[in-house]
Amino acid sequence: MSRALAVSGLVKRFGKKIAIDGLTFEVACGEIVALLGPNGAGKSTTFACLAGLARPDAGTIRFDGRLLESDRGRTVAVIPETPEVYPLLTVWEHLVFVARLCRLDAGWEERGEKLLARFAMLDERDTVGNALSKGMRQKTLIAATVLAGTPVLLLDEPMIGLDPRGQRELREMLAELRGAGTALMISTHQLESAETLSDRIIVLNAGKLVASGTIDELRAQRAGSLEDIFLDITGT
Repeated sequence: MSRALAVSGLVKRFGKKIAIDGLTFEVACGEIVALLGPNGAGKSTTFACLAGLARPDAGTIRFDGRLLESDRGRTVAVIPETPEVYPLLTVWEHLVFVARLCRLDAGWEERGEKLLARFAMLDERDTVGNALSKGMRQKTLIAATVLAGTPVLLLDEPMIGLDPRGQRELREMLAELRGAGTALMISTHQLESAETLSDRIIVLNAGKLVASGTIDELRAQRAGSLEDIFLDITGT
């Protein structure tokens, strides 16, 4: 599949523990894939490997057929579950930092302001990171990461900490990014969000891929709600 994130035989160990065990999947550009699994299934570790925050012990990660190595940060961005920001940078300075790091074209300031406006963060643009609430830190990270415009975007529990307006804006933003051709992966325990947002679902258990497909494909194999299917697949 051209213009896709392709993961093959991914393995990650921590000592004797195998966190990811031979994981293989693809995410097309213009597709949202939900990554589901119980606690400890390997979801966050998978994202860390894809984004270059952890080094896999085996396997390959490609985008558009090209092997991603030390430069994968220009292709894959991740918004982690815990929203850590620079404590002494203001909200706007986070966007400036990303713009300079990614060498964004002129005009990024207008896009940055629109992103902050969507999350009702314009009044906080001069607030430093250590004075922000958890939800505001999350919005700052989302705005800065979306501004970077990487072709692959990973979001780990993106709705946690967001107020209702922020959640709606993020859902709309994800749909827009999909329409623009971004390859998106969302890791979440919120099964309703996964069902509403995603085109396909991947289920991990103990580091292994145990199910993959659309909601309809999964329901054709197992009756019941997505929650029923998930619990049946993972045995949790």
